[in-house]
Amino acid sequence: MATVVLVGTLDTKGPEYAWLRDRVRELGCDAVLVDVGVGPSEVDADVTAEEVAQAGGTSLAALRDAGDRGAAVTAMGEGAAAVLARLDPIDAVLAVGGSGGSSIAARAVRDLPIGLPKLIVSTMASGDVTPYVGAKDVTLMYSVVDIAGVNRVSRLILGNAAAAAAGMAKAHTPAPTAEERPLVGASMFGVTTPAVDAARERLDELGYEVLVFHATGAGGRALEGLVESGLLAGVLDLTTTELADDLVGGVLSAGPDRLTAAGRHGLPQVVAPGALDMVNFGPRETVPEQFTGRNLYVHNPTVTLMRTTPDEMSELGRRVAAKLAAATGPTTLFIPLGGVSALDAPGMPFHDPKADEACFAAMEGAVDTERLDLNINDPAFGRAMADRLHQMISEGE
Repeated sequence: MATVVLVGTLDTKGPEYAWLRDRVRELGCDAVLVDVGVGPSEVDADVTAEEVAQAGGTSLAALRDAGDRGAAVTAMGEGAAAVLARLDPIDAVLAVGGSGGSSIAARAVRDLPIGLPKLIVSTMASGDVTPYVGAKDVTLMYSVVDIAGVNRVSRLILGNAAAAAAGMAKAHTPAPTAEERPLVGASMFGVTTPAVDAARERLDELGYEVLVFHATGAGGRALEGLVESGLLAGVLDLTTTELADDLVGGVLSAGPDRLTAAGRHGLPQVVAPGALDMVNFGPRETVPEQFTGRNLYVHNPTVTLMRTTPDEMSELGRRVAAKLAAATGPTTLFIPLGGVSALDAPGMPFHDPKADEACFAAMEGAVDTERLDLNINDPAFGRAMADRLHQMISEGE
């Protein structure tokens, strides 16, 4: 029987969770109730709030005495994550709540494997959901009304949520077996697509399954998160453009930890400065005034690109070099002397060999480096990266 784990604040949402538990069981699944509230509850939980608090390194008494709601939410989120990590079996997680309950649930499911169903019904689901989804496959459902009793509206929504969680739990795909092809994660942008396509085709010939991540901030975070999950055999990080947005202030930053997970876990990686020639903004009128006079390119009505300067490229080179030098596993940097994107080629608007060389010079000597007299989108460049990654993975087996 599939198991749905319900994670909720039973001190404020006890009746709603009791109703959900019964509905999940009616739908043919086992239901395990985890209490993450700090107040008294009339609903019996399978994992008590005291157990969750202790798993988070504290106690209910300490949290109640402190009277700090923010600290309590943080502690119970950490405790719930620890509880879920050791629960077995677990085929889906369902949570409902407002901002506090949603925050606890989001932390609770953050470390669970990709593919394990995670559903949060939240009053916060119609706004910016980045804090709740992050880089994981979390499904959000807007509650429409507050989670305050089971009424004619909430009954429909919570009923759908229970049915969704039960259905996903029953259909939950088991983790990949050793017989399946090894996985490689690759980063791609529109202006590096030909290179990644060539690398992907070569890796497919060599027996790998390639997962491609769009380097739009969320995509880079998702790639880093998948490395953390332990599912990948290697990383082909051809498109590191999100680092430019992080440095200059563009809209597609993946944060300062981009390009660190593979190195930290000793995973074989091949890296290129793909699309470091550009910073991303929205429509032309949204480009900050401080960049007036810069080399701007309207990619489409909703995306405006800005060419990075020699100074910015030099700093990006230093940052990439530092991240790669800290890697604990096999790492090779590939440098495309003919340009780092489709727009950075002779006759194209971002072609600037001086800026590119500033980046390349700052990278020199950090790790094993291959300089190829090609534009990054030459098929030979992508294939060379694929062949080197295959070599490193094979040597480590």
